[in-house]
Amino acid sequence: METRKVQRLGPSTLAMTLPAEWASEHGVEKGDEVSLRMGGKGTLTVMPESANTEETEAIIHTANLDADSVERAIVAQYVLGRRVIRIECADGALESAHINAVYRAETQLMGLGVIEETPESISIRCSVDAEDFTLDNLLERLERTGRTMRGEAIKALAHGNPDLAQRALNRERQANKIFVLMLRLIFTAFQNPNLARAVDLDSGFPLIGYRSIAKNLELTADNAEDIADIVMETDGHTLNVDTSVMREIREFTEDVDAITTLAVESAVERSYDKTIEARELFHGISDREREILADLPEMANEDLLEVREVLVSLQQTAQYAMRNAEIAANLALNEESEHTTIK
Repeated sequence: METRKVQRLGPSTLAMTLPAEWASEHGVEKGDEVSLRMGGKGTLTVMPESANTEETEAIIHTANLDADSVERAIVAQYVLGRRVIRIECADGALESAHINAVYRAETQLMGLGVIEETPESISIRCSVDAEDFTLDNLLERLERTGRTMRGEAIKALAHGNPDLAQRALNRERQANKIFVLMLRLIFTAFQNPNLARAVDLDSGFPLIGYRSIAKNLELTADNAEDIADIVMETDGHTLNVDTSVMREIREFTEDVDAITTLAVESAVERSYDKTIEARELFHGISDREREILADLPEMANEDLLEVREVLVSLQQTAQYAMRNAEIAANLALNEESEHTTIK
C-alpha cells in the first residue's frame, strides 16, 4: 500500500497528490476533472472521468475456437461489462458454426443485439444501462421467476398437465437472462465504484453477497426445471401417489416458497429479524422430505424414485434459501440497528 501526505492549501482545504503512474495510465492531466465518491468505513474513491464515459470493446478471435467456446466467450465478455463485442476471423469468412454461436448468445443475453455484420466479422452491442436496474429489484425478479416456475411445475405434477410444465421450462431462459444481467452489473459496479450508486448501493460491500445470492436463486430455478422435466417424462405426467401425498407435497412447496421469499426480502431490506424468521421456518421443514418418504406405501422402485427426486429438489431449494438468509444476516449485521451498535 502506498501512502501520501495530506497538505493544507488554505484555511479549509486539504490536498493530496495523485500518483504519476496512475495519472499516466488513465490519461489524467492538469485541468482534468476526476470524480470523488465517499463510501463506507471512511473510504474515498477517485475515478478518472474516462471511467464514466468510456465504452469498452472486446474482440473475440475465432481462430482455434470451436462454436461452443465462442459462445461462452461472448457471455463472459457480456458479464465483464463490455459495451461492444466483435467476433472476427482473420483468415477469411466466419464459419457458419461461429455465426450460429453469435446468434445463440444474443438470444441468451438481455439487451444484446447485432449492430454490424460482414463476412469476416460480427459486432454486437449491449444497450443495457446500469441505471435502468437495481440489484435489489433483479434479486426480487429472479426469486419470483423461480417461485413461479416451481409453482407451475408442482401444479402440473398434481394435475398431469404437460402444457403447464412446459410453461415452467420456458421460463428458465428468462431466469438465466436475469442472472447473467446481475453478474454484468455486479462486475461493472466492482470495477467502477461510481456504478454501485447507479444500481442503488451506497457502497460496493454487498456485491460479493449479492453474487452468491443470485447464484443460489439461479440454482433454485434449475430445481424447478428438474421437477418440470419429471412431469414431461413421467407416464401420465404425474406421480403414482394418492391425493393425500400430493397434498403434502404441495404444502411442502408452499413452505419452501415462504422461505425463499423471506430470504431475499431480508437481504434487500437488511432485516436480521426476517433471517431469524426464515431460519425458524426452515427448521420446521428440515425433515419434511424424509417424513413424506417414510409414510409412503409400498410402490415400484421407479415410482418411488420419481417421488424422491421431486422431494429432493424442494429440499435443496429450501437449503439454497437458507444460504441466502445467512448472507442476508451478514449484510444486515454490518449496519446499525436495534440489534447492533457499531463503533
